[in-house]
Amino acid sequence: MSSSREPGRSTPASATPVGPAVELPPAPSISAFREVPRTGVIFVTTEARRRGFDPGADDWCNLGQGMPEADALPGAPPRQHAVTIDPGDQEYAPVPGLWELRETIASLYNQLFRRGLPSQYTAENVAVSGGGRTALTRVAASLGHLNLGHFLPDYTAYEELLDVFRLFSPIPILLEGERGYAFSAADLRREIQGRGLGAVLVSNPSNPTGKVIGGEELEGWVAAARDLDCALILDEFYSHYVWRPDLAAQGGISTAARYVEDVDRDPVVILDGLTKNWRYPGWRVTWTVGPRKVIDAVASAGSFLDGGGSRPLQRAAIPLLEPEATLAETRAIHAEFGKKRARLLNGLRDLGFSVDLPPEGTFYVWASAQHLPPSINDGMSFFRAALDRKVIAVPGDFFDVDPGKRRGGRYSRFRRHLRFSFGPTMDKVELALERIRALIDDAARQA
Repeated sequence: MSSSREPGRSTPASATPVGPAVELPPAPSISAFREVPRTGVIFVTTEARRRGFDPGADDWCNLGQGMPEADALPGAPPRQHAVTIDPGDQEYAPVPGLWELRETIASLYNQLFRRGLPSQYTAENVAVSGGGRTALTRVAASLGHLNLGHFLPDYTAYEELLDVFRLFSPIPILLEGERGYAFSAADLRREIQGRGLGAVLVSNPSNPTGKVIGGEELEGWVAAARDLDCALILDEFYSHYVWRPDLAAQGGISTAARYVEDVDRDPVVILDGLTKNWRYPGWRVTWTVGPRKVIDAVASAGSFLDGGGSRPLQRAAIPLLEPEATLAETRAIHAEFGKKRARLLNGLRDLGFSVDLPPEGTFYVWASAQHLPPSINDGMSFFRAALDRKVIAVPGDFFDVDPGKRRGGRYSRFRRHLRFSFGPTMDKVELALERIRALIDDAARQA
């Protein structure tokens, strides 16, 4: 395998192998097109395929995957295995989504999070799209000339997204592992005022650290956005994977929708979907919830970016979003994924990894390899060695979001870290820990 793509922040699309064992010569470049980077998960999957990885094979442990196991869980609603297509659903869906689904999403937020509040979401506060990145892209395309704050570390796909639209200027905000990646409402106010931020983008719970902004802290964030007229763009795709005991009284769901005072005036934009919280990633049904003027802009962006999502799947999604079904799914997630969280977290610690913050949310453990044997004590070297054991993880470099590579690929603060997923089944988590133990033992003997 060529080492020309080290240190591994991205790899050009022309390098995609065809099948697990086929290596094609480099394709000639076309001057009109730039090399578009891959997200971290796509990079590691591509590298794994070079070693024979097949997503359908049972002999790999993919702890790099950004999706939850999608099979039935005890106590969860029955899984959908068929979609009926009405004759009218052969047509395009409206770009903002089916009205009935938009009404259902608005009702879900109102019933679960906004009971008794005078301002309620309506269908006009919701736009449906075909996937999380599509929703994010629509929002980014709707922003004007402003400074947009984003955090380090955060979701890998933000990097290219924040670079491709040149109307706004991305402003990085550093989070510290020594502080447990904490960032208070007072910190947020200081950054908004000091850096002149017009918008802030953040995943909550955080991918990759698992940090959750919740309760009074999240209420303070919403208040800061309201008071300072700074749009708060919240990626809440993991909002049902919340492990903090103090948030259990809220049903284990952390969402800013609880703290919005006026749904059409507060500059709070929420992104979510079936992908993680309902465990239907293949459906590509996601949504944006926010003020009507924002939703109008997002829909207009969708009209030239993507044209709208799948009409049959949008209609099929409606019964999945009934409040009782949603709460039952969330309880099942907490029961089953909580066990996997404990096993992977404790297992990695026992193997010598250090963890800045036990995950308060998501289905990831953000761990440092700095105390492992020298040959595998950084994210990229561990990742490559683990591929030989048929284990996949994502090196921390990818989460050091650097739009446009303005920092010039300089030393990453997260080069020692990796993101490990407990999205797969428990048996895969157990097998991965066994293989990682063998890898570390062999590296120690050779040191």
